[in-house]
Amino acid sequence: MRIVVNLDVMLAKRKMSLTELSERVGVTMANLSVLKTGKAKAIRFSTLAAICEELGCQPGDILEYSDKGE
Repeated sequence: MRIVVNLDVMLAKRKMSLTELSERVGVTMANLSVLKTGKAKAIRFSTLAAICEELGCQPGDILEYSDKGE
């Protein structure tokens, strides 16, 4: 069981780069990269809210639960 991060999908749909998102939400490229690759152990609600606001999406568009093994 794991949480799948679809940040790259949302960025592609919005035609936005990780660099641009980083600048807009005030989160470092390194932290967004860790999130994007699925290596993050946690995300602050304030960060998730800022990302959703910039991408015009819901948290469920970015985070998805999967019962398939890693």
